[in-house]
Amino acid sequence: MEDTEDLNIIKILIATDTHLGYMDKDPVRGNDSLNTFEEILSIAVEKKVDMLLLGGDLFHDNKPSRWTLYKTMELMREYCLGERPCFLEILSDQSVNFPSNRFGCVNYEDANYNVSIPVFVIHGNHDDPSGDGNLCALDILSVAGLLNYFGRADDIENIKVTPILLEKGTTRLALYGLGNVRDERLYRTFLNQKVQFLRPVESPDDWFNLFVIHQNRVNRGPKNYIPESFLANFFHLVVWGHEHDCFIEPEFREAGNFYISQPGSTIATSLTEGEALPKHVGLLQIRGVEFNLKKILLKTVRPFFAAEVSLSDSGIDPHSTDEVRNFLFKEVSSILSEATEARGLEEAGVKIRPLLPLIRLKVEYSGGYTPFNIARFGQHFNDKVANPNDILLFYKRRGFCDPQGGHKYLLDEIFYTKNK
Repeated sequence: MEDTEDLNIIKILIATDTHLGYMDKDPVRGNDSLNTFEEILSIAVEKKVDMLLLGGDLFHDNKPSRWTLYKTMELMREYCLGERPCFLEILSDQSVNFPSNRFGCVNYEDANYNVSIPVFVIHGNHDDPSGDGNLCALDILSVAGLLNYFGRADDIENIKVTPILLEKGTTRLALYGLGNVRDERLYRTFLNQKVQFLRPVESPDDWFNLFVIHQNRVNRGPKNYIPESFLANFFHLVVWGHEHDCFIEPEFREAGNFYISQPGSTIATSLTEGEALPKHVGLLQIRGVEFNLKKILLKTVRPFFAAEVSLSDSGIDPHSTDEVRNFLFKEVSSILSEATEARGLEEAGVKIRPLLPLIRLKVEYSGGYTPFNIARFGQHFNDKVANPNDILLFYKRRGFCDPQGGHKYLLDEIFYTKNK
């Protein structure tokens, strides 16, 4: 399917986990999330999409800072409002799709607004509704006419997911969304068969069924995730938010008989190997019940490089702290050289990624080695990396028996070595 202006093709830009406002007080990284969000909006304008679909965690906090909220609204007003017409016709009952919208319609049908790119978004676990009025920042942007907030389940013991029915030319889209619910509770609701996905009555097989969800996909313990087999098997594509590793290319899953796209986050909120994967958004094109998804590399994401060393393999005397420091200094310097070289290869692009990279060196120190002050070590790289205070991460190997103390140390799953 070609990237065209075919009036029978619905074009959607998909992204998840933008975490706007993450570390917004940091003098170096404070604007990272907003810079990348602006890039996403500019891609939506460039590709002339019919909508932007965001899969939860638009904001990093339920109550984002005044600055973050202001800049988000400023960007959405700049990029999403305009004279370009929206060709999506909504056919479903909007009072059901947007029950908290007292104005009764999606923003692009409101006569008081000129919306060129409608934004549809569900909430995640970071920006979920709570507190007075059970509201979140998405409600504020919704009542301001800047986005369309959907997929909120008010009764989590009996969930009915009603699709937004959209039509463009001959293509019909049933857009399903379910904002984040605590995984254990949603798991139980699925087991009790109290989650219903409603289908269009008229010609149900003629609709392209797209579902966006924000839950644990990886099994993190009994009932602490949502198995793919729980989802309705009439979906064509599931956009899965919450997981930050970018696996955006659609993968067919026999357990549910549908494709899954996991866009991942657009900013690194934890210094793990999965966050070091290149970050993308996806251009989804739907015609009839067929689709394709083209991944688009984000160029404004702060580069992140992760590596791992084992001190017991270095041959350094465990009692020589200076030698250990020098060894790790050289390792970090080597990673920094790699980061500098990688950035040089990207300078031909439209936008240069931020100057200072994120670096995480995991240091396995079993065998009598003693960790030292990480922040003090990082002072050597103050003007060279974006995270000088937590460059190093010390850990001990799973099941390792310390020859001095005889203790066994457990290792959390995120510390598995890549050489294992």
